[in-house]
Amino acid sequence: MGIIGDGLNRAVQQAFTRPIPKSAGAQMRYLVKQLKGTRAVADALGVSQRTVERYVKDQIRRPRADLAQRLHDAVRERWQPRIRAQAKKQAAVSTGLVVDTRARFGFTAAPGTTDDARIRHLTLALPPQYAARLFDAQNAGASEQQLRGIAAEGLSEVYFRDGGRRAHGLEVEFTDVEHLEFDL
Repeated sequence: MGIIGDGLNRAVQQAFTRPIPKSAGAQMRYLVKQLKGTRAVADALGVSQRTVERYVKDQIRRPRADLAQRLHDAVRERWQPRIRAQAKKQAAVSTGLVVDTRARFGFTAAPGTTDDARIRHLTLALPPQYAARLFDAQNAGASEQQLRGIAAEGLSEVYFRDGGRRAHGLEVEFTDVEHLEFDL
């Protein structure tokens, strides 16, 4: 994914109510239960079905580094789907998202105004409609550039236009993202 997509995923994962299984055997058993069989898990992880069965029986305890990462990622993306959906719905309907970013902001504005891009560190609460747009775009498979455009539009509305009270013709460019975090 990208910076914004990963940030949205991390924000939703903060809503988890139980920790993700830690051992390789527990993670494999969870995936077998979710994917309904060892063959599906083997295909998803790129290993043999027998290897999956050995992990399930705790005959193998420590996976190679690349398999451990794939296993952890597969479990994390399937962990607590209802909690994840509730957190997204709450952010999209009532609470919105808090964005903490350090990035370069440039402007396209009316003649006679400054449009020099500069690095800014902003921590702002995005309204629920922008949270809904970000999550909907992410679920639809939007590119990082499209997600960045939605985030830039939200930041420009909240910070630069102050909810429509100033800078009406201002278009904000959101580039050179050094840091980005979302919070629910």
